[in-house]
Amino acid sequence: MNKKLKAALIGFAYLAPALIILLSFRIIPILFSVRISLYDWGMAGARKFVGFTNYLHVLTDSVFWSSLLNTFWYALFTVPVMLFSSLVIAVLLNQKIKALGFYRTLYYLPVVTSIVAVSIVWKWLFNPERGLLNYILSLIHLSPIRWLEDPRGIFTLIFEPLGVHLPTGLAGPSIALCSLIIMSIWKGLGYNIVIFLAGLQNIPTQYYEAAKIDGAGPFRLFRNVTWPLLTPTTFYILVMSTIVAFEAFAQVWIMTGPPPGGPLGTTKVVMYYFYEQSFELWRLGYGASIAFIAFLIILALTIFQRQVLEKRVHYA
Repeated sequence: MNKKLKAALIGFAYLAPALIILLSFRIIPILFSVRISLYDWGMAGARKFVGFTNYLHVLTDSVFWSSLLNTFWYALFTVPVMLFSSLVIAVLLNQKIKALGFYRTLYYLPVVTSIVAVSIVWKWLFNPERGLLNYILSLIHLSPIRWLEDPRGIFTLIFEPLGVHLPTGLAGPSIALCSLIIMSIWKGLGYNIVIFLAGLQNIPTQYYEAAKIDGAGPFRLFRNVTWPLLTPTTFYILVMSTIVAFEAFAQVWIMTGPPPGGPLGTTKVVMYYFYEQSFELWRLGYGASIAFIAFLIILALTIFQRQVLEKRVHYA
């Protein structure tokens, strides 16, 4: 047998287990979902081929657009706050302080904790009658907040006392959605901190030494050394955090359902709407089309980030 052919066969033999798993649990289900999205596919009755009708219905579905708006609000608040907070904490944890390992472990614990357990705990914290957060507010003589039950947008609450009435689309995320945002930031902060710490520790110390010789203080060190060399890490976290934000589901389902999607549907994000259509109403074809439209939106955002923001990344 030819040596090159033998080497190729051996290589494919080593790859076969991973390829079988990838085909069985990723590629084939995705292709099957594409097929389902082209059918009026339910749990019972005839499965009728409808072509792109499901996609057209999704694009004219007001509930889909409201769930997409909720998702954008969720991502718009979650990603920047988490990015900034994790960077600040990572810079602090990168210093020579006592019990550094303890602090790093403490921040990472929420990441390895089940999202279900975290959601149940935070649902108790947000409880309007017996929750810890409202108890703290009562200690400083503030009115309790119905965290997971209030559909009012935060921008409406800010501007209405000033006599400014905002349309529904500009009302901002509801109090209920903001509660989910707070929990999600707490849950995902540790992962970003660890990634930022890795990026900070990969910056050669001689750059800092040279800058200090030139008289640079802490602010100039961060602006001219740390930040430029940390842009690849920041770009990675930005892209991944955006994708994760658009895939939010478990916390919405556990903390604000039922009714579906929380108060007046203000926490119904795209993935929750996909779940509702697919596994509560059993409109599998319609649900699959929602999932693929969401995938195309995430893909478009990722391409935009790569084309526009990656130009500012310093890899050298």
